[in-house]
Amino acid sequence: MRWLAAACCAALVATAGAAETVTVGSKRFTESYILGEVLRAAAAEAGAAARHRQGLGNTGIVLAALRAGEIDLYPEYTGTIAREILRLEGAVPLDELNRRLAPLGVGAAVALGFNNTYALAMREADAARLGVRTISDLARHPRLRLGLTQEFLGRADGWAGLRAAYALPFDAPTGIDHGLGYEALAAGRIDVKDVYSTDAKIARYRLRVLEDDRAYFPRYDAVLLYRLDLPRRAPAAWRALAALEGRIDAATMIRLNAAAELEGRTFAQAAALLGAAGAASAVAPQRFVERLFGADFWRLTGEHVLLVAVSLAAAVLLGVPLGLLAAKVPALAQPVLAAVGLIQTIPSLALLALLIAALGRIGTVPALVALFLYALLPIVRNTHAGLVQLPRGLREAAVALGLSARDRVVAVELPLALPTILAGVKTSAVINVGTATIAAFIGAGGYGERIVQGLALNDSALLVAGALPAAALALLVQGAFELVEWRLGQRIHR
Repeated sequence: MRWLAAACCAALVATAGAAETVTVGSKRFTESYILGEVLRAAAAEAGAAARHRQGLGNTGIVLAALRAGEIDLYPEYTGTIAREILRLEGAVPLDELNRRLAPLGVGAAVALGFNNTYALAMREADAARLGVRTISDLARHPRLRLGLTQEFLGRADGWAGLRAAYALPFDAPTGIDHGLGYEALAAGRIDVKDVYSTDAKIARYRLRVLEDDRAYFPRYDAVLLYRLDLPRRAPAAWRALAALEGRIDAATMIRLNAAAELEGRTFAQAAALLGAAGAASAVAPQRFVERLFGADFWRLTGEHVLLVAVSLAAAVLLGVPLGLLAAKVPALAQPVLAAVGLIQTIPSLALLALLIAALGRIGTVPALVALFLYALLPIVRNTHAGLVQLPRGLREAAVALGLSARDRVVAVELPLALPTILAGVKTSAVINVGTATIAAFIGAGGYGERIVQGLALNDSALLVAGALPAAALALLVQGAFELVEWRLGQRIHR
Protein backbone atom coordinates (compact mmCIF):
# COMPACT_ATOMS: atom_id res chain seq x y z
CA MET A 1 0.00 0.00 0.00
CA ARG A 2 2.97 2.31 0.54
CA TRP A 3 3.72 2.39 -3.16
CA LEU A 4 0.09 3.34 -3.85
CA ALA A 5 0.21 6.17 -1.32
CA ALA A 6 3.49 7.40 -2.77
CA ALA A 7 2.05 7.33 -6.29
CA CYS A 8 -1.01 9.30 -5.17
CA CYS A 9 1.18 11.90 -3.49
CA ALA A 10 3.34 12.20 -6.59
CA ALA A 11 0.26 12.65 -8.75
CA LEU A 12 -1.07 15.36 -6.45
CA VAL A 13 2.26 17.18 -6.50
CA ALA A 14 2.45 16.93 -10.29
CA THR A 15 -1.11 18.21 -10.63
CA ALA A 16 -0.45 21.08 -8.26
CA GLY A 17 2.67 22.05 -10.17
CA ALA A 18 1.08 21.78 -13.60
CA ALA A 19 0.67 24.96 -15.60
CA GLU A 20 -2.74 26.52 -15.72
CA THR A 21 -4.39 26.14 -19.11
CA VAL A 22 -6.51 28.88 -20.66
CA THR A 23 -8.14 28.77 -24.07
CA VAL A 24 -9.31 32.10 -25.47
CA GLY A 25 -11.84 32.39 -28.27
CA SER A 26 -12.71 35.24 -30.59
CA LYS A 27 -15.28 36.16 -33.21
CA ARG A 28 -14.58 36.82 -36.87
CA PHE A 29 -13.83 40.56 -36.94
CA THR A 30 -10.66 42.55 -36.36
CA GLU A 31 -11.36 43.86 -32.86
CA SER A 32 -12.28 40.45 -31.52
CA TYR A 33 -9.12 38.92 -32.98
CA ILE A 34 -7.01 41.63 -31.32
CA LEU A 35 -8.72 41.39 -27.95
CA GLY A 36 -8.35 37.62 -28.09
CA GLU A 37 -4.59 38.12 -28.50
CA VAL A 38 -4.56 40.61 -25.61
CA LEU A 39 -6.25 38.04 -23.36
CA ARG A 40 -3.98 35.22 -24.51
CA ALA A 41 -0.87 37.30 -23.87
CA ALA A 42 -2.08 38.35 -20.41
CA ALA A 43 -2.74 34.74 -19.40
CA ALA A 44 0.60 33.59 -20.84
CA GLU A 45 2.50 36.28 -18.93
CA ALA A 46 0.94 34.91 -15.74
CA GLY A 47 2.49 31.53 -16.51
CA ALA A 48 -0.55 29.84 -18.04
CA ALA A 49 -0.41 27.59 -21.07
CA ALA A 50 -2.60 29.90 -23.14
CA ARG A 51 -3.83 29.53 -26.68
CA HIS A 52 -6.16 31.54 -28.89
CA ARG A 53 -8.77 29.86 -31.10
CA GLN A 54 -9.28 32.62 -33.62
CA GLY A 55 -12.30 33.65 -35.64
CA LEU A 56 -14.74 30.99 -34.46
CA GLY A 57 -17.77 32.68 -36.01
CA ASN A 58 -20.74 34.62 -34.78
CA THR A 59 -22.14 34.96 -31.27
CA GLY A 60 -24.08 31.70 -31.32
CA ILE A 61 -21.07 29.59 -32.32
CA VAL A 62 -18.63 31.19 -29.87
CA LEU A 63 -21.14 30.96 -27.01
CA ALA A 64 -21.73 27.28 -27.81
CA ALA A 65 -17.96 26.73 -27.69
CA LEU A 66 -17.79 28.47 -24.32
CA ARG A 67 -20.62 26.46 -22.78
CA ALA A 68 -19.20 23.19 -24.14
CA GLY A 69 -15.77 23.90 -22.61
CA GLU A 70 -14.03 24.23 -25.96
CA ILE A 71 -12.87 27.69 -24.85
CA ASP A 72 -12.65 29.31 -21.40
CA LEU A 73 -13.46 32.92 -22.26
CA TYR A 74 -13.83 35.39 -25.09
CA PRO A 75 -14.33 39.17 -25.47
CA GLU A 76 -18.01 40.11 -25.64
CA TYR A 77 -20.18 43.21 -25.33
CA THR A 78 -22.87 43.93 -22.76
CA GLY A 79 -25.44 44.92 -25.37
CA THR A 80 -24.89 41.66 -27.22
CA ILE A 81 -25.19 39.68 -23.99
CA ALA A 82 -28.44 41.43 -23.09
CA ARG A 83 -30.15 41.49 -26.48
CA GLU A 84 -28.68 38.57 -28.43
CA ILE A 85 -27.94 36.00 -25.73
CA LEU A 86 -30.49 36.75 -22.98
CA ARG A 87 -33.15 38.51 -25.09
CA LEU A 88 -33.50 41.36 -22.60
CA GLU A 89 -34.64 44.88 -23.44
CA GLY A 90 -33.41 48.19 -22.06
CA ALA A 91 -30.29 48.95 -20.04
CA VAL A 92 -29.33 45.88 -18.00
CA PRO A 93 -26.72 46.26 -15.22
CA LEU A 94 -23.83 43.81 -15.07
CA ASP A 95 -25.00 42.10 -11.88
CA GLU A 96 -28.37 41.36 -13.50
CA LEU A 97 -26.62 39.99 -16.58
CA ASN A 98 -24.59 37.68 -14.35
CA ARG A 99 -27.69 36.50 -12.50
CA ARG A 100 -29.26 35.53 -15.82
CA LEU A 101 -26.04 34.01 -17.19
CA ALA A 102 -25.35 31.80 -14.15
CA PRO A 103 -27.69 28.96 -15.23
CA LEU A 104 -25.68 28.76 -18.47
CA GLY A 105 -22.48 28.20 -16.49
CA VAL A 106 -20.92 31.47 -17.65
CA GLY A 107 -20.41 34.97 -16.29
CA ALA A 108 -19.44 38.47 -17.47
CA ALA A 109 -16.71 40.51 -15.78
CA VAL A 110 -13.68 42.77 -16.33
CA ALA A 111 -15.03 45.82 -18.17
CA LEU A 112 -12.14 46.69 -20.48
CA GLY A 113 -13.01 50.38 -20.63
CA PHE A 114 -14.73 51.18 -23.92
CA ASN A 115 -18.17 51.09 -25.51
CA ASN A 116 -18.20 49.73 -29.06
CA THR A 117 -21.74 50.32 -30.17
CA TYR A 118 -23.40 49.42 -33.44
CA ALA A 119 -24.05 52.33 -35.79
CA LEU A 120 -24.93 53.09 -39.40
CA ALA A 121 -22.53 55.06 -41.56
CA MET A 122 -22.52 56.79 -44.96
CA ARG A 123 -19.93 58.50 -47.09
CA GLU A 124 -19.55 62.01 -45.65
CA ALA A 125 -20.05 63.69 -49.04
CA ASP A 126 -23.32 61.82 -49.68
CA ALA A 127 -24.61 62.44 -46.16
CA ALA A 128 -23.91 66.17 -46.48
CA ARG A 129 -25.52 66.36 -49.92
CA LEU A 130 -28.67 64.57 -48.79
CA GLY A 131 -28.86 66.22 -45.38
CA VAL A 132 -28.63 62.91 -43.51
CA ARG A 133 -27.38 63.32 -39.94
CA THR A 134 -29.46 60.82 -37.98
CA ILE A 135 -30.85 57.34 -38.60
CA SER A 136 -34.33 58.91 -38.74
CA ASP A 137 -33.21 60.96 -41.74
CA LEU A 138 -32.74 57.76 -43.76
CA ALA A 139 -36.52 57.35 -43.99
CA ARG A 140 -36.60 60.31 -46.41
CA HIS A 141 -34.34 58.50 -48.87
CA PRO A 142 -35.84 55.08 -49.64
CA ARG A 143 -33.68 54.57 -52.72
CA LEU A 144 -30.45 54.36 -50.73
CA ARG A 145 -28.74 50.96 -50.98
CA LEU A 146 -28.00 49.27 -47.65
CA GLY A 147 -25.24 46.70 -47.22
CA LEU A 148 -25.35 45.05 -43.79
CA THR A 149 -23.37 42.21 -42.24
CA GLN A 150 -25.10 38.86 -42.14
CA GLU A 151 -24.94 38.75 -38.35
CA PHE A 152 -26.52 42.20 -38.04
CA LEU A 153 -29.31 41.13 -40.39
CA GLY A 154 -30.15 38.20 -38.11
CA ARG A 155 -29.50 39.58 -34.62
CA ALA A 156 -32.20 40.36 -32.10
CA ASP A 157 -30.65 43.82 -31.71
CA GLY A 158 -29.99 44.17 -35.44
CA TRP A 159 -31.78 45.13 -38.62
CA ALA A 160 -35.33 43.89 -37.93
CA GLY A 161 -35.62 45.80 -34.66
CA LEU A 162 -33.87 48.89 -36.03
CA ARG A 163 -36.13 49.00 -39.06
CA ALA A 164 -39.24 48.78 -36.87
CA ALA A 165 -37.98 51.36 -34.37
CA TYR A 166 -37.30 53.93 -37.10
CA ALA A 167 -40.00 52.88 -39.60
CA LEU A 168 -37.35 52.60 -42.30
CA PRO A 169 -38.65 51.93 -45.84
CA PHE A 170 -35.88 49.57 -46.97
CA ASP A 171 -36.99 46.01 -47.72
CA ALA A 172 -34.04 43.76 -48.49
CA PRO A 173 -30.56 45.09 -47.60
CA THR A 174 -27.61 43.32 -49.20
CA GLY A 175 -25.71 40.95 -46.90
CA ILE A 176 -21.97 41.61 -46.96
CA ASP A 177 -18.89 40.76 -44.91
CA HIS A 178 -17.95 43.47 -42.40
CA GLY A 179 -14.49 44.17 -43.78
CA LEU A 180 -15.54 44.03 -47.43
CA GLY A 181 -18.43 46.39 -46.72
CA TYR A 182 -16.08 49.34 -46.30
CA GLU A 183 -14.61 48.86 -49.76
CA ALA A 184 -18.10 48.42 -51.20
CA LEU A 185 -19.17 51.67 -49.55
CA ALA A 186 -16.08 53.52 -50.77
CA ALA A 187 -16.59 52.18 -54.31
CA GLY A 188 -20.21 53.33 -54.37
CA ARG A 189 -21.74 49.86 -54.61
CA ILE A 190 -23.71 50.48 -51.39
CA ASP A 191 -24.70 53.73 -49.65
CA VAL A 192 -25.16 52.73 -45.99
CA LYS A 193 -23.54 50.02 -43.87
CA ASP A 194 -23.50 48.93 -40.26
CA VAL A 195 -20.26 49.71 -38.43
CA TYR A 196 -18.73 49.34 -35.00
CA SER A 197 -17.99 52.69 -33.42
CA THR A 198 -14.34 51.73 -32.79
CA ASP A 199 -13.66 50.74 -36.41
CA ALA A 200 -10.46 52.34 -37.66
CA LYS A 201 -11.76 52.55 -41.23
CA ILE A 202 -14.48 55.07 -40.33
CA ALA A 203 -11.94 57.91 -40.41
CA ARG A 204 -9.93 56.46 -43.28
CA TYR A 205 -12.91 56.37 -45.63
CA ARG A 206 -14.32 59.69 -44.40
CA LEU A 207 -17.61 58.25 -43.23
CA ARG A 208 -20.35 59.97 -41.26
CA VAL A 209 -21.65 57.88 -38.36
CA LEU A 210 -25.37 58.56 -38.11
CA GLU A 211 -26.78 59.59 -34.77
CA ASP A 212 -28.98 56.99 -33.08
CA ASP A 213 -31.55 59.68 -32.29
CA ARG A 214 -34.13 57.25 -30.89
CA ALA A 215 -31.55 55.48 -28.70
CA TYR A 216 -32.27 52.09 -30.23
CA PHE A 217 -28.84 50.59 -29.59
CA PRO A 218 -27.88 49.82 -25.97
CA ARG A 219 -24.34 50.28 -24.63
CA TYR A 220 -21.91 47.67 -25.87
CA ASP A 221 -19.27 47.81 -23.14
CA ALA A 222 -16.48 45.33 -23.79
CA VAL A 223 -16.24 42.65 -21.09
CA LEU A 224 -14.99 39.10 -20.72
CA LEU A 225 -17.54 36.32 -21.03
CA TYR A 226 -16.04 33.37 -19.17
CA ARG A 227 -16.76 29.94 -17.74
CA LEU A 228 -17.58 30.22 -14.06
CA ASP A 229 -14.94 27.65 -13.10
CA LEU A 230 -12.10 29.63 -14.71
CA PRO A 231 -11.14 31.83 -11.69
CA ARG A 232 -10.89 28.72 -9.49
CA ARG A 233 -9.13 26.56 -12.09
CA ALA A 234 -6.62 29.18 -13.24
CA PRO A 235 -6.34 31.77 -10.43
CA ALA A 236 -3.05 33.35 -11.54
CA ALA A 237 -4.24 33.77 -15.12
CA TRP A 238 -7.56 35.15 -13.91
CA ARG A 239 -5.79 37.78 -11.79
CA ALA A 240 -3.81 38.85 -14.85
CA LEU A 241 -6.99 39.05 -16.91
CA ALA A 242 -8.79 41.02 -14.20
CA ALA A 243 -5.91 43.53 -14.24
CA LEU A 244 -7.02 44.53 -17.76
CA GLU A 245 -10.12 46.23 -16.33
CA GLY A 246 -10.36 49.83 -17.55
CA ARG A 247 -7.08 49.66 -19.49
CA ILE A 248 -8.52 50.05 -23.00
CA ASP A 249 -10.48 53.19 -23.81
CA ALA A 250 -12.19 53.83 -27.15
CA ALA A 251 -9.25 55.79 -28.59
CA THR A 252 -6.84 53.00 -27.68
CA MET A 253 -9.07 50.37 -29.26
CA ILE A 254 -9.35 52.40 -32.47
CA ARG A 255 -5.54 52.67 -32.52
CA LEU A 256 -5.14 48.90 -32.10
CA ASN A 257 -7.68 48.24 -34.83
CA ALA A 258 -5.84 50.65 -37.12
CA ALA A 259 -2.56 48.85 -36.49
CA ALA A 260 -4.06 45.66 -37.95
CA GLU A 261 -6.33 47.08 -40.62
CA LEU A 262 -4.29 50.05 -41.87
CA GLU A 263 -0.65 49.42 -40.92
CA GLY A 264 -0.32 45.75 -41.85
CA ARG A 265 0.48 44.44 -38.38
CA THR A 266 -0.58 40.97 -37.33
CA PHE A 267 -3.26 40.64 -34.66
CA ALA A 268 -0.60 39.65 -32.13
CA GLN A 269 1.54 42.67 -33.03
CA ALA A 270 -1.46 44.97 -32.72
CA ALA A 271 -2.31 43.49 -29.31
CA ALA A 272 1.28 43.98 -28.14
CA LEU A 273 0.92 47.73 -28.72
CA LEU A 274 -1.35 47.95 -25.69
CA GLY A 275 1.70 48.11 -23.48
CA ALA A 276 4.05 49.73 -25.98
CA ALA A 277 5.20 53.31 -25.78
CA GLY A 278 5.69 54.11 -29.45
CA ALA A 279 2.50 52.46 -30.58
CA ALA A 280 1.87 54.68 -33.55
CA SER A 281 5.06 53.76 -35.37
CA ALA A 282 4.48 51.88 -38.62
CA VAL A 283 5.99 48.52 -39.48
CA ALA A 284 7.53 47.52 -42.76
CA PRO A 285 4.99 45.46 -44.72
CA GLN A 286 5.89 41.81 -45.19
CA ARG A 287 6.72 40.57 -48.64
CA PHE A 288 4.23 38.11 -50.07
CA VAL A 289 6.69 35.21 -49.88
CA GLU A 290 7.23 35.95 -46.18
CA ARG A 291 3.49 35.90 -45.60
CA LEU A 292 3.05 32.74 -47.65
CA PHE A 293 5.71 30.80 -45.76
CA GLY A 294 5.18 32.51 -42.42
CA ALA A 295 5.60 30.97 -38.99
CA ASP A 296 2.16 29.37 -39.18
CA PHE A 297 2.69 27.67 -42.55
CA TRP A 298 3.60 24.18 -41.36
CA ARG A 299 1.01 24.20 -38.58
CA LEU A 300 -1.73 25.12 -41.06
CA THR A 301 -0.42 22.55 -43.55
CA GLY A 302 -0.53 19.80 -40.93
CA GLU A 303 -4.05 20.73 -39.87
CA HIS A 304 -5.27 20.86 -43.47
CA VAL A 305 -3.71 17.52 -44.41
CA LEU A 306 -5.15 15.92 -41.27
CA LEU A 307 -8.65 17.14 -42.08
CA VAL A 308 -8.47 15.83 -45.65
CA ALA A 309 -6.75 12.51 -44.88
CA VAL A 310 -8.93 11.45 -41.95
CA SER A 311 -12.23 12.44 -43.59
CA LEU A 312 -11.23 10.77 -46.88
CA ALA A 313 -10.19 7.53 -45.14
CA ALA A 314 -13.51 7.38 -43.30
CA ALA A 315 -15.40 8.08 -46.54
CA VAL A 316 -13.59 5.24 -48.31
CA LEU A 317 -14.32 2.82 -45.46
CA LEU A 318 -18.05 3.55 -45.68
CA GLY A 319 -18.43 4.64 -49.30
CA VAL A 320 -17.05 1.49 -50.95
CA PRO A 321 -19.35 -0.86 -48.98
CA LEU A 322 -22.32 1.41 -49.71
CA GLY A 323 -21.51 1.37 -53.42
CA LEU A 324 -21.14 -2.41 -53.26
CA LEU A 325 -24.52 -2.70 -51.51
CA ALA A 326 -26.17 -0.52 -54.16
CA ALA A 327 -24.67 -2.66 -56.92
CA LYS A 328 -25.64 -6.00 -55.37
CA VAL A 329 -29.16 -4.99 -54.29
CA PRO A 330 -30.67 -3.03 -57.22
CA ALA A 331 -33.69 -2.03 -55.13
CA LEU A 332 -31.37 -0.07 -52.82
CA ALA A 333 -29.35 1.62 -55.55
CA GLN A 334 -31.58 4.64 -56.01
CA PRO A 335 -32.17 5.33 -52.26
CA VAL A 336 -28.44 5.03 -51.46
CA LEU A 337 -27.32 7.26 -54.33
CA ALA A 338 -30.10 9.76 -53.61
CA ALA A 339 -29.13 9.94 -49.92
CA VAL A 340 -25.44 10.69 -50.54
CA GLY A 341 -26.41 13.09 -53.35
CA LEU A 342 -28.76 14.96 -51.04
CA ILE A 343 -25.90 15.67 -48.64
CA GLN A 344 -24.10 17.55 -51.41
CA THR A 345 -27.01 19.99 -51.70
CA ILE A 346 -26.63 21.20 -48.10
CA PRO A 347 -24.58 24.45 -47.99
CA SER A 348 -21.31 23.88 -46.16
CA LEU A 349 -21.81 26.51 -43.45
CA ALA A 350 -25.36 25.28 -42.84
CA LEU A 351 -24.09 21.72 -42.46
CA LEU A 352 -21.42 22.90 -40.01
CA ALA A 353 -24.06 24.73 -37.97
CA LEU A 354 -26.22 21.59 -37.86
CA LEU A 355 -23.26 19.45 -36.78
CA ILE A 356 -22.23 21.91 -34.07
CA ALA A 357 -25.74 21.72 -32.64
CA ALA A 358 -25.86 17.92 -32.95
CA LEU A 359 -22.38 17.24 -31.54
CA GLY A 360 -22.38 20.04 -28.96
CA ARG A 361 -18.88 21.17 -29.89
CA ILE A 362 -16.87 23.13 -32.44
CA GLY A 363 -13.51 22.58 -34.04
CA THR A 364 -12.00 19.52 -35.65
CA VAL A 365 -14.70 16.92 -34.95
CA PRO A 366 -17.65 18.63 -36.71
CA ALA A 367 -15.32 19.70 -39.52
CA LEU A 368 -14.20 16.09 -40.05
CA VAL A 369 -17.79 14.85 -40.04
CA ALA A 370 -18.80 17.48 -42.61
CA LEU A 371 -15.88 16.65 -44.91
CA PHE A 372 -16.57 12.93 -44.54
CA LEU A 373 -20.19 13.44 -45.61
CA TYR A 374 -19.20 15.58 -48.58
CA ALA A 375 -16.64 12.97 -49.71
CA LEU A 376 -19.16 10.12 -49.89
CA LEU A 377 -20.94 10.86 -53.17
CA PRO A 378 -18.07 10.39 -55.70
CA ILE A 379 -16.86 7.25 -53.91
CA VAL A 380 -20.29 5.61 -53.62
CA ARG A 381 -21.30 6.55 -57.15
CA ASN A 382 -18.05 5.37 -58.75
CA THR A 383 -18.02 2.13 -56.77
CA HIS A 384 -21.58 1.40 -57.90
CA ALA A 385 -20.81 2.35 -61.52
CA GLY A 386 -17.60 0.32 -61.63
CA LEU A 387 -19.34 -2.82 -60.40
CA VAL A 388 -22.53 -2.66 -62.47
CA GLN A 389 -20.56 -2.01 -65.66
CA LEU A 390 -18.46 -5.18 -65.37
CA PRO A 391 -19.04 -7.53 -68.35
CA ARG A 392 -21.55 -10.24 -67.57
CA GLY A 393 -19.20 -12.87 -68.99
CA LEU A 394 -16.61 -12.18 -66.29
CA ARG A 395 -19.18 -12.76 -63.57
CA GLU A 396 -20.30 -16.01 -65.19
CA ALA A 397 -16.69 -17.16 -65.52
CA ALA A 398 -16.13 -16.57 -61.81
CA VAL A 399 -19.23 -18.64 -61.03
CA ALA A 400 -18.06 -21.41 -63.35
CA LEU A 401 -14.77 -21.55 -61.47
CA GLY A 402 -16.76 -22.37 -58.34
CA LEU A 403 -15.87 -19.17 -56.44
CA SER A 404 -18.12 -18.23 -53.56
CA ALA A 405 -20.04 -14.95 -53.66
CA ARG A 406 -17.56 -13.36 -51.27
CA ASP A 407 -14.55 -14.56 -53.28
CA ARG A 408 -16.10 -13.31 -56.52
CA VAL A 409 -16.42 -9.83 -55.03
CA VAL A 410 -13.00 -9.71 -53.37
CA ALA A 411 -10.91 -11.52 -56.00
CA VAL A 412 -12.65 -10.56 -59.24
CA GLU A 413 -15.20 -7.75 -59.16
CA LEU A 414 -13.52 -5.19 -56.87
CA PRO A 415 -10.08 -5.52 -58.52
CA LEU A 416 -11.64 -5.05 -61.97
CA ALA A 417 -13.67 -2.06 -60.77
CA LEU A 418 -10.68 -0.57 -58.92
CA PRO A 419 -9.73 2.05 -61.57
CA THR A 420 -13.26 3.49 -61.49
CA ILE A 421 -13.37 3.37 -57.66
CA LEU A 422 -9.96 5.06 -57.45
CA ALA A 423 -11.16 7.83 -59.77
CA GLY A 424 -14.01 8.51 -57.34
CA VAL A 425 -11.62 8.60 -54.37
CA LYS A 426 -9.40 11.04 -56.30
CA THR A 427 -12.36 13.30 -57.00
CA SER A 428 -13.36 13.28 -53.33
CA ALA A 429 -9.80 14.01 -52.21
CA VAL A 430 -9.38 17.00 -54.51
CA ILE A 431 -12.79 18.41 -53.58
CA ASN A 432 -12.07 17.95 -49.87
CA VAL A 433 -8.82 19.91 -50.10
CA GLY A 434 -10.79 22.95 -51.22
CA THR A 435 -13.79 22.34 -48.97
CA ALA A 436 -11.54 21.95 -45.91
CA THR A 437 -10.90 25.70 -45.95
CA ILE A 438 -14.35 26.20 -44.40
CA ALA A 439 -13.14 24.37 -41.28
CA ALA A 440 -11.47 27.59 -40.13
CA PHE A 441 -14.91 29.17 -39.67
CA ILE A 442 -15.44 26.89 -36.66
CA GLY A 443 -11.91 26.89 -35.28
CA ALA A 444 -10.58 23.70 -36.92
CA GLY A 445 -7.58 25.43 -38.51
CA GLY A 446 -6.07 24.71 -41.90
CA TYR A 447 -5.31 27.13 -44.72
CA GLY A 448 -8.80 28.59 -44.33
CA GLU A 449 -7.55 30.36 -41.20
CA ARG A 450 -5.65 32.80 -43.40
CA ILE A 451 -8.67 33.21 -45.68
CA VAL A 452 -10.93 34.04 -42.72
CA GLN A 453 -8.42 36.56 -41.39
CA GLY A 454 -8.00 38.06 -44.84
CA LEU A 455 -11.75 38.58 -45.07
CA ALA A 456 -11.78 40.25 -41.65
CA LEU A 457 -9.01 42.64 -42.71
CA ASN A 458 -9.99 42.82 -46.40
CA ASP A 459 -6.37 41.83 -47.04
CA SER A 460 -6.13 40.30 -50.50
CA ALA A 461 -2.52 39.19 -49.98
CA LEU A 462 -3.50 37.21 -46.89
CA LEU A 463 -6.44 35.70 -48.76
CA VAL A 464 -4.12 34.54 -51.54
CA ALA A 465 -1.60 33.26 -48.97
CA GLY A 466 -4.36 30.92 -47.78
CA ALA A 467 -5.86 30.04 -51.14
CA LEU A 468 -2.58 29.37 -52.96
CA PRO A 469 -1.32 26.57 -50.66
CA ALA A 470 -4.77 24.97 -50.77
CA ALA A 471 -4.70 25.01 -54.57
CA ALA A 472 -1.13 23.64 -54.60
CA LEU A 473 -2.12 20.85 -52.21
CA ALA A 474 -5.09 19.96 -54.44
CA LEU A 475 -2.74 19.68 -57.43
CA LEU A 476 -0.32 17.52 -55.44
CA VAL A 477 -3.14 15.23 -54.34
CA GLN A 478 -4.44 14.94 -57.88
CA GLY A 479 -0.95 14.22 -59.19
CA ALA A 480 -0.39 11.53 -56.55
CA PHE A 481 -3.63 9.78 -57.43
CA GLU A 482 -2.91 9.97 -61.15
CA LEU A 483 0.48 8.37 -60.51
CA VAL A 484 -1.22 5.55 -58.61
CA GLU A 485 -3.76 5.16 -61.44
CA TRP A 486 -0.94 5.01 -64.03
CA ARG A 487 0.92 2.34 -62.07
CA LEU A 488 -2.28 0.40 -61.62
CA GLY A 489 -2.92 0.57 -65.37
CA GLN A 490 0.61 -0.69 -66.04
CA ARG A 491 0.01 -3.73 -63.86
CA ILE A 492 -3.37 -4.48 -65.44
CA HIS A 493 -1.93 -4.37 -68.97
CA ARG A 494 0.83 -6.79 -68.03
